[in-house]
Amino acid sequence: MEAKHLKEWLKELGMFTFVKRRRLRNSIFALFKYLKTTPKSGIMAPNTERTFIAVKPDGVQRGLVGEIIKRFEQKGFRMVAMKLLHASEELLKEHYIDLKDKPFYPGLVKYMNSGPIVAMVWEGLNVVKTGRLMLGETNPADSKPGTIRGDFCIQVGRNIIHGSDSVESAQKEINLWFKPAELVDFKSCAHDWIYE
Repeated sequence: MEAKHLKEWLKELGMFTFVKRRRLRNSIFALFKYLKTTPKSGIMAPNTERTFIAVKPDGVQRGLVGEIIKRFEQKGFRMVAMKLLHASEELLKEHYIDLKDKPFYPGLVKYMNSGPIVAMVWEGLNVVKTGRLMLGETNPADSKPGTIRGDFCIQVGRNIIHGSDSVESAQKEINLWFKPAELVDFKSCAHDWIYE
């Protein structure tokens, strides 16, 4: 962006005087902080949240990654990060630390370590709650048709997908699986067709 256009843009946002008084480095940081928190930017609108979704080894091996991504995109959510990895035992133990006293914990860690995982971060209005509804119940037998687990799973030990159960756990899980630089902020061209 040319300096002339940036100056006009900052004036439009009411930020020019604020930016003019600071050193360039501080101005850039202030501008990006402003853009990230204001609805004018279209990047993180009010009531927008992020969730962590992981396609487990059985979902990856069965070729369901594309179908899962498709469902989240069709719902109107925006992917801001994704990676395929073989998660370390240490990472998995930290991820499932709240289950460490359960009898199935060692088997869960072993299963999650048995193959590649697709870790993703999705963003959108009420994405945590809606994402959980899209996944279905933890036990596929209790999941309704039309949910991911209801359509693709039979047994609780192979339920193909993990989704954060709260905004707080989503933030914890995102920070555990991704570095801040791996999260990509952008405004989707479909944003204005999905949100008022």
